[in-house]
Amino acid sequence: MRLSLLPLLLCALLVSAESSLAQESRRAVVPVKPAATQHPLLWKVSDADNSVYLLGSFHMLKPGDLPLPAEVDRAFEDSTSLLFEVDTAVLEAPETVAEAQRYMGFDDGKTTLSSVIPKETAERLGTLLSAGGNSLQAVEQYEPWAVSTMLSLGLMQALGFRQDLGVDRWMAERAAKAGKPAGGLETAADGFAALDAVPYPEQVRDLDDFLEDPQRSVNRMRVMHDDWRAGDVAGLTQLMQSEMVDKSPDTYRLVVVQRNRNWLPQVERRLTGEHKDNTLVVVGAMHLLGPDGLVEQLRAKGYKVERVCDGCAAD
Repeated sequence: MRLSLLPLLLCALLVSAESSLAQESRRAVVPVKPAATQHPLLWKVSDADNSVYLLGSFHMLKPGDLPLPAEVDRAFEDSTSLLFEVDTAVLEAPETVAEAQRYMGFDDGKTTLSSVIPKETAERLGTLLSAGGNSLQAVEQYEPWAVSTMLSLGLMQALGFRQDLGVDRWMAERAAKAGKPAGGLETAADGFAALDAVPYPEQVRDLDDFLEDPQRSVNRMRVMHDDWRAGDVAGLTQLMQSEMVDKSPDTYRLVVVQRNRNWLPQVERRLTGEHKDNTLVVVGAMHLLGPDGLVEQLRAKGYKVERVCDGCAAD
């Protein structure tokens, strides 16, 4: 389960998988009351004359998760511009969706999903899809990572998460209303290329992990969401380590580590370059946490880094 913005672009492509996944998920899901207190994953990074705020996003949320805590409001008001993973203005453009579809498919246009996944995995996937009146044929043109993403997004929707309520969308709309400029740390193609570069064995393993026990994915998402709401750095970091570093090292390297390295100079330029006003950077929470996260990377460069959380212990 990944907290990554780019796969949300695939929401428009969920028609084949979503109905069956929603039915399967709702059989097992019992509503869980969210945590009473919400704390942001928010840090302030400063040099001598200005600051960058780093806000860890959850890209799909439930109505009860908004509005965000007051600390986020203060960071927004203290910033003159925002940076997201990808410029939100292009996320729903027809050309971006078309680009997503190209990356989702096999490069040669001939390979099929069934030819690269084990027979048992194909049977599990076919069973899940047929429960909603669909078939394996509907996703044969997609690579395993794309199918995993569609299933995960379908699960999130079945659990009541909504893309239009995600932190990124929420903050982008606020920026537009306030007339604050917003940009992206990478292009949509950059993110798709990272997902597409994951070796097939790891893509297949991730897909099989989901299909083997959908209820386990339900539980993971609940814990991840609860930890995000609570601002639980240790809990989220441990989950991230378990899910990606241990089980999917190539995915972690390509989707998290390498992208963080690409973003770091851009974030640092907001501190050291000609841009002397404050900036609010909004990225998926996993990009901020752990030794490879932007928080520790900037701290290692000697910047003053402080957690902005009224009710949290210092991190």
